[in-house]
Amino acid sequence: MKLAKVKGNIVSTIKTESHQRYKLMLVEPVDQHGASLGGDTLIAADGSQAGTGDTVLIVEEGGSVRQILGNKDAAIDAVIVGIVDTWEG
Repeated sequence: MKLAKVKGNIVSTIKTESHQRYKLMLVEPVDQHGASLGGDTLIAADGSQAGTGDTVLIVEEGGSVRQILGNKDAAIDAVIVGIVDTWEG
């Protein structure tokens, strides 16, 4: 799992069949202090009702994502599995 910050929603008028049921979010990986890791942003399916600005936990591995979503045919590489309220480090 990785920490990430939700940057916004992805709006698409046409989606592949495996994406139809999911809200897609743009997320940026962050460190334990909330600072950007400087990497690429990702598109993640939202499994936790996250919103823009939320710090979230993401799983970024196809097989695990498909298992979490319960869809063995999903062409999704990342999913938001939780919203982080606070953490100690």
